[in-house]
Amino acid sequence: MALGLLLTFAAVACGNGDSPASTDDSADAPPTAGLAAEPSQAPDTFGTIKPTSTSGPAPTPTAGPPLPTYAEGVLELYGIEAWLNSEPFTIAEKRAQNKVVLVDFWTYTCVNCIRTLPFLREWHAKYADRGLVILGVHTPEFEFEKDYDNVRNAIARERIEWPVALDNDYETWDSFNNRFWPAKYLIGIDDQLTYRHFGEGAYIEVEQAIRDTLTEAGYDVSDIPIGSIDSAKRDPLANQVTRELYGGYERNYTTQGIYAGQEQYYIAADSTREYVDTGAYTPQQFYLQGLWTNGPESIIHARETNDLEDHLAFQFVGRSANVVIDPAGPEPFDVFVEIDDRPLKPEEAGSDVMFDDQGRSYFTVEEAKLYAFLEVPEFGKYIVKLASNSDNFAIFAFTFGINEGGI
Repeated sequence: MALGLLLTFAAVACGNGDSPASTDDSADAPPTAGLAAEPSQAPDTFGTIKPTSTSGPAPTPTAGPPLPTYAEGVLELYGIEAWLNSEPFTIAEKRAQNKVVLVDFWTYTCVNCIRTLPFLREWHAKYADRGLVILGVHTPEFEFEKDYDNVRNAIARERIEWPVALDNDYETWDSFNNRFWPAKYLIGIDDQLTYRHFGEGAYIEVEQAIRDTLTEAGYDVSDIPIGSIDSAKRDPLANQVTRELYGGYERNYTTQGIYAGQEQYYIAADSTREYVDTGAYTPQQFYLQGLWTNGPESIIHARETNDLEDHLAFQFVGRSANVVIDPAGPEPFDVFVEIDDRPLKPEEAGSDVMFDDQGRSYFTVEEAKLYAFLEVPEFGKYIVKLASNSDNFAIFAFTFGINEGGI
């Protein structure tokens, strides 16, 4: 008898920034059986909600034969534009080979997705020879994440060895009625969905579901020890964290947005304006100094400077901070980071930060990705400033965390 559907929900909502985040564990309670509940409030540390709209897909060559025509209720791949780490296949083909398929919806700049990758790597190493196929469905949040080379570079950087399918049109995403990054769907015998989980955490539970489904499919996993880490260790003093902040007006021009804290940002879209940072910061918003252009997905530094005259600043509550940047031009550039009007100390530096001979803290932008620039030893409230002399400096989003030991 096939396993019944088990649904777990780890609070997921940083993507649309509908509310300041909290870390109320009550959000982890499962919803009504069989329903994919959507929270009105949820912590930034667990997952990302898909934006309400996306721009059209960038042209990408289709790889392999056409996928099946969409059928209601059938868990299958649709509209895949390209593949990495694998020749094209369908879920039905893997199931015909008596494989258990774990579909993982992700996108490469999503910090919540990045946090789950060590566990996916572990499950792939343990169970790939025992009937498990992990299938990463890469559904982009930003336009630049549709680029094949960008995804390929991310896969190499993150040491992803399982197949990845590029779902640039959201066709597979929509066929699953998915809304979250990351999201995992486990498909077992008789093509039944035996388990699904949204967001981070519950890693022991996910692995147990994998083991149970593999066992039901006829595989012996009794000699493989199950993992012991159920979730990331959070700062014990943390009771809130700054919500995810978005630079582009597509997110700011909504009642759930208002990530920019200065009025001139909202006068007109795609406009270049001079901003003055008065130092009076409202929580959950960013502030600008100098000349900037508000684009649909990012806020772009609109001039070259000589001495870091322009900056972006915000009040930060948490333990770690990351920024998603896609350079507006081809030339690499440096971004300098300050906390409370001083350079970072080495113990406060994120993994991408370096120090120059003047003791200034900075990171170098060479490609479109998420940059980890801040990791403070103690949870607290700080003022953070980022500045660059380059007019290629384009900020898409900031993400924040309260986990001990990294992003």
